[in-house]
Amino acid sequence: MPSDLTADLVAEPRGAARPGPLRGTDRPLAELFDVALMDLDGVVNRGGAAVPHAPESIAAAGRGGMRTVYVTNNALRPPAEVADRLTGFGVPARAADVVTSAQAAAHVLAGRLPAGARVLLLGGRGLRQALTEEGLTPVDSAEDAPVAVVQGFDPDLTYARLAEATYAIRAGAWWVASNADRTVPTERGIAPGNGAVAALLRAATDQEPLVTGKPEAAMHRESMRRSGARNPVIVGDRLDTDIEAGYRSSTPTLLVFTGVTTSSELLAAPPEHRPTYLAADLRGLLHPAPPVRARPDAGPHAAGCGGWIARVDGGELSWSADRAGNGRGSGEGTGTGEGTGTGRGAGEDADAGDGLDALRAACAAVWSATDAGGAVHTIAADRPEGCADLVAPAGTS
Repeated sequence: MPSDLTADLVAEPRGAARPGPLRGTDRPLAELFDVALMDLDGVVNRGGAAVPHAPESIAAAGRGGMRTVYVTNNALRPPAEVADRLTGFGVPARAADVVTSAQAAAHVLAGRLPAGARVLLLGGRGLRQALTEEGLTPVDSAEDAPVAVVQGFDPDLTYARLAEATYAIRAGAWWVASNADRTVPTERGIAPGNGAVAALLRAATDQEPLVTGKPEAAMHRESMRRSGARNPVIVGDRLDTDIEAGYRSSTPTLLVFTGVTTSSELLAAPPEHRPTYLAADLRGLLHPAPPVRARPDAGPHAAGCGGWIARVDGGELSWSADRAGNGRGSGEGTGTGEGTGTGRGAGEDADAGDGLDALRAACAAVWSATDAGGAVHTIAADRPEGCADLVAPAGTS
């Protein structure tokens, strides 16, 4: 398709200044935001089972006034089926609470193709339903002369279907991919995602798809349109989709460690992949976010959180106990805080809270050093809980 038809879909939204990373709050996140735009795979569920603490945390957040809208890059299932599946996990959900990348892709296609246009479907029932609801005609063969190909996650893909999509794209059909996630978490481990299939088609066609799922603007617009959110927070487990979507749209983000992102990947994150808030799991919605603040008294690249101070000196990341008490009650953060803090007081045990304070401080210290052009090539052997498996950011040595 001509570039002028897709330019608005790849441009980053303009708006207010982006929220800084690792901010502190004086109230639980569930009381600060009206809607949680929540990812599913790796956040609410892993394969056919709920993530521990997810159902009860979502229900409790709802009682606190926060609506949850499930925003998924997985285009396989229609919203009603997604909601039924979540309900089976004990997660409160209705079809109207679900926004999928299939819906975003179909909406984009419908805005640029005539009513009834033929679109070759390389995906599952969720994508087929979304196309039909947008007034488009899904077809399965390149011989049907489709004007576009839409590709979404489908674990039952066959070589024959991939070949049909290849024929159509090489014949000039506009290729739209619902998302570019290279992997998907399952109960057995990490499996190939839609982005892995897109890589295969890219190699076979020498073409690039228009991607509509997270972190692209099309998906965020679809989420806001369907949810009616006024002051949302994006909740997810992936730096390159969920967190980057928040960065691009100037929307606060909460990263949880129940999916694919590791603490080492977060430590090495560039600015667009740094979350506003950090939690072990969805229980983080129910508590104030602990503040992280610069500690110039401990060095030019030092930060404190809870009972820990992390610093980068001579390329080495290390920690020490904060004897003076950085505390969770200071309300100061690496950006502008949202209050004065009501959590753990100064000087209390460093291992209290969610066990991530040392990691929060380490991330702030490392980001300060790397943003200033420094290298972090060593991590001290004496490490706090939650940091035992950290490795130095790749490419900084």
